[in-house]
Amino acid sequence: MDEETLTVWLDTALLMLGGFVLMTILMMTVMNPPAKSSETEGVQAPGNVIVEIQWPDKRDADVDLWVQGPGDVPVGYSNKSGRLFNLLRDDLGKAQDMTDLNYEIAYSRGMPPGEYVVNVHMYRGVGVTYPIPVKVDVTASRDAAKSATPLLTTNVELRKPNQDITAFRFRLGADGELVQGSVNSLFKGLRVAAAQ
Repeated sequence: MDEETLTVWLDTALLMLGGFVLMTILMMTVMNPPAKSSETEGVQAPGNVIVEIQWPDKRDADVDLWVQGPGDVPVGYSNKSGRLFNLLRDDLGKAQDMTDLNYEIAYSRGMPPGEYVVNVHMYRGVGVTYPIPVKVDVTASRDAAKSATPLLTTNVELRKPNQDITAFRFRLGADGELVQGSVNSLFKGLRVAAAQ
């Protein structure tokens, strides 16, 4: 191969390599676009009132969340939706669960004024050691475009099978604010009401 042919061949190879590198860089910017600033400013609330319970991970315990909004039916494992609330995750402990996380969550569509009830029920436990500590969080956001803000938090303990505890009863006003002095934990059975 003479010198002139080698030069043409090397120039062509370098141009092809440069074109490949340029195309790769351009494709990477299209395949993974940078995040928009509006997506990173805050997480939008998927519902207006969000109720979540968590208990120790890796325990084979089926703890159930029950919620009831004003003028609505109780929502829990046997009735997963009402006019106001939807139960989005019914955690069965280790049964039919690919993760070790233990939590249940319910969201509301709207936040009408009136009384809200949040119950925790010990449905089943396989070889569990009692008590089972359960953290209960309620967050709320009147505007779905804004992040939900913490409203109430408590910890309850389930001490035996089939135990049912009212974690919260509270009232929201017409403006969506927590009514002062309305928070209590007087028991109100929701599972029985749901069965009727």
